[in-house]
Amino acid sequence: MEWQAWFTIAIIVLVFYGLARSLGPPDVLLVGSIVAVGVVGVITLEEMFAGFSNPGMLTVAALFIVAAALRETGALDIIGNQLLGKTKKEKTALLRLALPTIGMSAFLNNTPVVAMLVPIITDWCRKHRISPSRLLLPVSYLAILGGTCTLIGTSTNLVVYGMMRERVVALDKQIASESDPQTSQKLEQTKEALHPISLFEMAAVGIPFAIAGAIYLLFVGRRLLPDRKDLLEQMGESAREYLVDMVIQPGGRLINQSITEAGLRHLPGLFLIEITRGEQIISPVSPDVILQQGDRLTFTGVVSTIVDLERIPGLIPAADESYETRAVERRYQRLCEAVISATSPLIGKNIRDANFRALYNAAVVAVHRGGERLKGRIGDIVLRAGDTLLLQATTHFASAHRNNPDFFLVSSIDEARPVRHDRLLMSLGFLGLLIVLMATGIVPTVLAAFLIAGLMVGTRCISATDARQSVDWQTLLTIAAAFGLGKALDNSGAARTIANLVFDATQNLGPIAAIAAVYLITTIFTELITNNAAAALIFPFAIAVADAFGVNPRPFAMVVAFAASASLCTPIGYQTNMMVFGPGGYRFNDFVRVGLPLNLLLCVVATTLIPLVWPLNMS
Repeated sequence: MEWQAWFTIAIIVLVFYGLARSLGPPDVLLVGSIVAVGVVGVITLEEMFAGFSNPGMLTVAALFIVAAALRETGALDIIGNQLLGKTKKEKTALLRLALPTIGMSAFLNNTPVVAMLVPIITDWCRKHRISPSRLLLPVSYLAILGGTCTLIGTSTNLVVYGMMRERVVALDKQIASESDPQTSQKLEQTKEALHPISLFEMAAVGIPFAIAGAIYLLFVGRRLLPDRKDLLEQMGESAREYLVDMVIQPGGRLINQSITEAGLRHLPGLFLIEITRGEQIISPVSPDVILQQGDRLTFTGVVSTIVDLERIPGLIPAADESYETRAVERRYQRLCEAVISATSPLIGKNIRDANFRALYNAAVVAVHRGGERLKGRIGDIVLRAGDTLLLQATTHFASAHRNNPDFFLVSSIDEARPVRHDRLLMSLGFLGLLIVLMATGIVPTVLAAFLIAGLMVGTRCISATDARQSVDWQTLLTIAAAFGLGKALDNSGAARTIANLVFDATQNLGPIAAIAAVYLITTIFTELITNNAAAALIFPFAIAVADAFGVNPRPFAMVVAFAASASLCTPIGYQTNMMVFGPGGYRFNDFVRVGLPLNLLLCVVATTLIPLVWPLNMS
């Protein structure tokens, strides 16, 4: 190998070491690596930054906006409720996620499937006090496996499909110029063996592939997953217990539902103290009590669950008459926390008489007092120094009153964003349009994603500011830099040299062993570079091995497609792994511990089934 190949391999080793030891953020390490190989001339300036205009990376960027818009309108809450139902157990949740994730990924690009599921799963995990590290990695793996079931399930399959067509064109030229009848006949057989892949041809191996992976994740893999309890604290769960009154507005979906049917019975960190119905007080509250319009529900609970209550259409805080209920106006409101100081004019007054709106242009939603569980109507609470108020205020309240002597501390609650229920049906319609566009291929995936993202912003399902803030730039930088590193492996000749060495070593072991070797070397390269680059790189060598053995090249082409898709051992090998890397709080070693046994299992499945579905004998 030339010095460029050794230098590139050394850089990759350093990157993997840095990721494994958490020596720096993934985007910093990856961008640093492409700068290093670019400085010495392994890749050109254009190749260094080509990943930043890659359609896959750009699609991810647009889908961050689409997913954020679905969250803003409450659509993800509805999808999550349908997908996960009322389950509260981690294993049941994974079981309910498995089939829909595999099914959607078989016909849609894996990236949007995971982009839509990540916020749903993280919300469910926060509500049920389960670390998202227990579910997000399996969902990424399930999406990857689902993509192997059809031709359009993943772009990797389409790369192999395209390379097969190119090989057929090249064979046509060889046949036209070949004078030996026997050689010409052999070339014709090879050409016939590489006919185009049909839509469901891969399902014969892809479905068992996905089933084996799902069973592994349900019964073995989940035991190897990390349980990052500290991640729950990072998700904004507060230990402060507030007292809050909620009232059922006309037309709310909770009317005529029981407490249990309304989902108010076992909300995490929340307790329903009483219901006030006119002059009647219902306490304790039975799970069979039927809710009515105008009921005032008194809860005690943590901030995050109160935020969830506020997102339910028709259920609003009732502590302060100045609370803004109109959806349009609430877009410009945020929830804030403020601690009353010892010199505050609010001390000794109850909330009803404090005239809070006139003084501070904010409405009191809930009250917290030390370790004490407050009782009674929130409007009757007499305020004391040290009480923490949960307020509905303008977006500038926190900065305007941060130095106000009436309060010790003022801070905004980032996750407390008003839900745009008036745009719910519109956002769901756009989601349906996105699925149709991606499934039919009427327009390119990246164009479909940007079209829907633009429609979400243009119709105010999400504001332009919130759309910009929803994009995870760290993930995008990492994905874009990974393309540049893959190009360095290709340019330097390192990938080609290693592949030749491996194949030379297995030529005397027979075609079945060669298929296993192709799978293993492809999956190694798909972890080092990208799945599409690995497929494009290994495909010619796989066909050459089949030709050396004089067997059908189709099973060798198919094993490249399956192995290149099975990027399970590192976060940088596939986009969906990188998308769950941050939200799941994973470390590099987590992917190796869970993904390596799964990849070995899938190697056995592929090596066993592929020669049965596509026989090695060409006759």
